[in-house]
Amino acid sequence: MEALSANYKKHLDQLKSAVQNSDLLASYLDDESDELYKQIVDAFEPHLFELYTLAADKNPLQLVALELELLDPGFEGLLLPRILGYSVLRGEIDSNYKYKRPQDHFKKILNAICESTNFDLIKLRIGQTVQVGFALSSDIWLTNFMDHLTNKRVKSFLNIQKVDKFRDLNQRKIGYESYKKQFSNQNFLTVEIPSNITELKILGSSLIHFLLYRSNRKFDNTNILPQLDVMINNESLHSDPDFIEIMMIVGMFYDVSSSAQKTISSIFDKLRKEEDHFESKYFQHLLNLYRSEVEITPDADKRMSKIINKKISDGVSAYYNLMDVVHTKGYIHEDTIKAVKEYYDQHKGLSLENECIRESIFGYCESFLNNLDTESYHEYFEINKVFVSYINAFFNQKFNQNIKDLSMKYINRLFEVYIDKRGRDYQDIKKFVTNTFLDLGFKSEKELVEMFKTKK
Repeated sequence: MEALSANYKKHLDQLKSAVQNSDLLASYLDDESDELYKQIVDAFEPHLFELYTLAADKNPLQLVALELELLDPGFEGLLLPRILGYSVLRGEIDSNYKYKRPQDHFKKILNAICESTNFDLIKLRIGQTVQVGFALSSDIWLTNFMDHLTNKRVKSFLNIQKVDKFRDLNQRKIGYESYKKQFSNQNFLTVEIPSNITELKILGSSLIHFLLYRSNRKFDNTNILPQLDVMINNESLHSDPDFIEIMMIVGMFYDVSSSAQKTISSIFDKLRKEEDHFESKYFQHLLNLYRSEVEITPDADKRMSKIINKKISDGVSAYYNLMDVVHTKGYIHEDTIKAVKEYYDQHKGLSLENECIRESIFGYCESFLNNLDTESYHEYFEINKVFVSYINAFFNQKFNQNIKDLSMKYINRLFEVYIDKRGRDYQDIKKFVTNTFLDLGFKSEKELVEMFKTKK
């Protein structure tokens, strides 16, 4: 974690002064009405959240430090319900939907709320958060937290949040997943960059999650690059097997220094020459990335291709030599389709290498159709010829199904626009689908008849 920058600290101090010197707070202190506290929330929380959002985008490694500042009683509990939720969701959980490690930050924020003079009003906004946080925590953690409380009113509220149904794994899972959806569009992830093997073992999976999350969204990652450089150049981490995936993600998605890129390249060189089964480990990690939510763009492949030493003759070099052809000539070029087929035929159909190339090509197809407007449907007619070439090259049922689902999604979009069944556009689309989908086995004759049947 990083210390809070002076500019954020200054801005927070200004906001705290504004809260403390406001007429709203003075009025609230006179009668402590719920309505006046709500007015304070409405007046100042948006400004605090704007600052928080800025830090989360540009300086995510400072978020914990920022949240600790917000525990200052001078902020009157503002934003604490929100950051309490963030602390609950940051914790890494296991398959049993329990925290892998005690959540000290969740404890600090909840404790600050319990000690706040505004507890009775803040508690109205944290019930579900506390229920989920307690459900994910161990019984020992809960007992230790409750034992230090002396305020009976606070203790009574928290005891109510220990929901019996969450003792059941399925109910706990449902509760957690439902709660998480409320924060799906909010940026609050942070991480501690490991500095030794012990920390890497503990923090590795959280770091991977953080790096993938940041790489898949348009955030400004400038301020985390120096930390990534330090981590990559930390020789004590290089021997850990989990570091391979971290290097791959950093290499593909982050503009680290040329020194860090050379370090990644040299580590890979060593592993490729000395470690048994390195290729299978590499391609398994790559396949996992393809099947994750992150998009492996051409730029990501190009970054990794520059890092991979092509002078080493192995499967990794062969893969990125092919990727260079795909990205240079484009996946629709005849030379590319031929090169892909030749590479594909050199490996077993279900090999990791072939699964990766199928995922890569499908990514291109998906990106094209998802971004194709309905007015340009004739371009779909043309690109379908390329789809067919890859279907014939791969001869893989899953790839065929993915192309079918992708095509149907686009066709359904067309039918939402071209609703006049006598219109030329509708007839062109119908003719194409009827002929092509039957030949490809996407639809049977009966299904096609039903598809275009006029509903009474």
